[in-house]
Amino acid sequence: MSLEWSSAGRDWFFPSPSFTRSSSHSSVSTQYPRRFLSKHRLSRPYPLNPPSPPTSNIRNGFNRSGIRRRVEFPVSNEKPEALDGLSKAQPPYKLSDEKQLIDSSIRWQIAILMLAIIFSLLLVFRNIHLQSQVNQLQSEILNLNHRLNADNKVDTLDLMSPPAQDGDPCPSGKFKRNVALFFSLTLLFIPLVIFKYIDYVSKSRVSENTSEEASLNKRIAYRVDVFLSVHPYAKPLVLLVATLLLIFLGGLALFGVTAEDLAHCLWLSWTYVADSGNHASSEGIGPRLVAVSISFGGMLIFAMMLGLVSDTISEKFDSLRKGKSEVVERNHTLILGWSDKLGSLLNQLSMANESLGGGTVVVMAEQDKEEMELDIAKMEFDFKGTSVICRSGSPLILADLKKVSVSKARAIIVLAEDGNADQSDARALRTVLSLTGVKEGLRGHIVVELSDLDNEVLVKLVGGDLVETVVAHDVIGRLMIQCARQPGLAQIWEDILGFENCEFYIKRWPQLDGMLFEDVLISFPDAIPCGIKVALHGGRIILNPDDSYVLQEGDEVLVIAEDDDTYAPASLPMVWRGSLPKDFVYPESPERILFCGWRRDMEDMIMVLEASLAPNSELWMFNDVPEKEREKKLTDGGLDINRLVNISLVNREGNAVIRRHLESLPLESFDSILILADESVEDSAIQADSRSLATLLLIRDIQARRLPYEAMGGSVHGGSFSKGSWMGQMKQASDRSVIISEILDPRTKNLLSMSKISDYVLSNELVSMALAMVAEDRQINGVLEELFAEEGNEMHIRQADFYLFEGEELSFYEIMLRARQRRDIVIGFRFANAERAVINPPAKNVRRRWSLKDVFVVIAEKE
Repeated sequence: MSLEWSSAGRDWFFPSPSFTRSSSHSSVSTQYPRRFLSKHRLSRPYPLNPPSPPTSNIRNGFNRSGIRRRVEFPVSNEKPEALDGLSKAQPPYKLSDEKQLIDSSIRWQIAILMLAIIFSLLLVFRNIHLQSQVNQLQSEILNLNHRLNADNKVDTLDLMSPPAQDGDPCPSGKFKRNVALFFSLTLLFIPLVIFKYIDYVSKSRVSENTSEEASLNKRIAYRVDVFLSVHPYAKPLVLLVATLLLIFLGGLALFGVTAEDLAHCLWLSWTYVADSGNHASSEGIGPRLVAVSISFGGMLIFAMMLGLVSDTISEKFDSLRKGKSEVVERNHTLILGWSDKLGSLLNQLSMANESLGGGTVVVMAEQDKEEMELDIAKMEFDFKGTSVICRSGSPLILADLKKVSVSKARAIIVLAEDGNADQSDARALRTVLSLTGVKEGLRGHIVVELSDLDNEVLVKLVGGDLVETVVAHDVIGRLMIQCARQPGLAQIWEDILGFENCEFYIKRWPQLDGMLFEDVLISFPDAIPCGIKVALHGGRIILNPDDSYVLQEGDEVLVIAEDDDTYAPASLPMVWRGSLPKDFVYPESPERILFCGWRRDMEDMIMVLEASLAPNSELWMFNDVPEKEREKKLTDGGLDINRLVNISLVNREGNAVIRRHLESLPLESFDSILILADESVEDSAIQADSRSLATLLLIRDIQARRLPYEAMGGSVHGGSFSKGSWMGQMKQASDRSVIISEILDPRTKNLLSMSKISDYVLSNELVSMALAMVAEDRQINGVLEELFAEEGNEMHIRQADFYLFEGEELSFYEIMLRARQRRDIVIGFRFANAERAVINPPAKNVRRRWSLKDVFVVIAEKE
């Protein structure tokens, strides 16, 4: 029989297996038909509410004769909701089933918990009832014993009287104890019920809620977490509340199972909490059970307390180790940042505080405190009583600044970072902004180290009167040019800028009011006056004033002295002025200067040379920067090459550490050679110094080989020299031309000092000295700016024939007065056979014989 395919919404009915197996029992075979789905519903489960077939068309799927026939059902055009969305992985009725399962599970758990609570309460009440009966029987037995032992005169009425209840609690007392026990147990089980209820509500809301809202237990856990995290004393407070609650519940439970009063039960509960072994003397099942429970809770609480105390102590030690604790200091020096200059800066500050018996220096940088302390410990110098405290933090965060007592510091030094100049100055600018934002205000001034002169205006604009700037790169460039044209000046600057020898001091002396500066000049036996701080001009410092200037009230004297407490004015000595030799005419001849390397402030150095050199001078620039790129950098820096009058630029491209490149230069013909810390390696002090040393040795060796035989003072055999003759040739070559090497690492100083083949400039150390001096007295910054500027006064080294004749005997006071005829201030001298100059010499009134080969160190106006 062929079956005809119906529409997709129709179903087919077939006889059950019992009908096919047994044809004789037709009545049994027509019980229930088996249902198969059509093609459209083959992959679907049974619908929730299948449509009922019409009774008029079918009776169990068969006719009376047992012949199978097709039955059609009415098909609806509307899709049932249960069948909509074939691609859905989980139909809606499955969520309902899962919810029913969860609700059933939670109901069973709550039912079991309630049964356990009810069973426990029944046991407790049964125990209480039995205990009360035992107590009543014991009381009756005790009364009967008392009556038997009583006097025989006791009448029969007394025997029939009710027994006395000595020591037995009254019925109201028993009720109170039962209530106390029930109350303690109820309080104990209430949190469990609440937790279960919260869990039930959370799960039911999760199954019903279709949004992303958090469940109730998560919100409660979050609130508890926030409370414990935000409030610092939350954990100890929670532990205290738990301890008191345990003592209270335990006391109530003991009050319910013992005959003691409530106060004594609370005390026993505390002893069980404090010491778990105190419950050993308990008697009876009820008291022992309660005592063990209290002791177990006490062990948990003390374990939590031990963990809390251990964590607190560990956090405190970690805070101390990592430098997060607060610095409680006053009048300290605060250093913000970390660089290669820090060691020299700490050394200078230590020497400055030595006269005060030591001081405190606080260093805050974005480094680990242990690493900073380890690096400082490796520095080989004595702190001379000064304490150095390190803290980890950022100077851009006000909280970290307050941590180091920034408002109480007498000076704040902001160090420039190693690396890009613009980024370093930008960070210094943000640091100054943070410092000016301190609500408490600043007690001291701010000393900012900058890398680029162009950024100085911005920093002073932000900081105002609080800020003093030291442009390190610009200062070193100008100093190198001064030292190249006047050999030996680097050592003079080391002595004056550092606190180890003599330095600048400003102080008021009322007894000098009304005196001429010419007389003030010889009034200090242990100091040399250099200028006046004029009170009428807003505290402006006049360096090298006229001899006719009269000190007014409020004026202060700028001197060079060993320390601020080592000098004082004395009575005027009798000094013979004398007369100068014939007028000396400064010879101006063209010079040839070589720059090896490239600095980012090259245009500023060229402008300084343009202002100081004679016409027709030459400046050779030898580096690995392409010529076109050099011109672009100089032009971007503000230099117009076409407007140079006194010097002409000669460009040579090459590597300063390759010998064949250096041999292409006329090294023996240069008056001065400046070996610069190249811009490409200035971030690494060791690498820059190694490059400078290699260039220096190569240049000196080439010069020594090219010098004539007479200049060497000996024979040369095939260029092979012993150690002594090699160093001798280097020394003779250094006498013919001056080489200034820019040194970044102070440890390289020893190598150059022993070889004596080059004058040197310790750039990082000199900058550290300047920072320390300005930090100690901000007024000195104006003096240093004038000495390093293109105009005004500067340091000079003069020959002796400027002021005296050969073999003349003069005191230092007399030379000072003679130098005033040229508007010079003599601050020291160097003998012809000496290696170092003497600044602020002692015994200034003692005469000595001078040679024309001696030189004097003076402060004079720029020529």
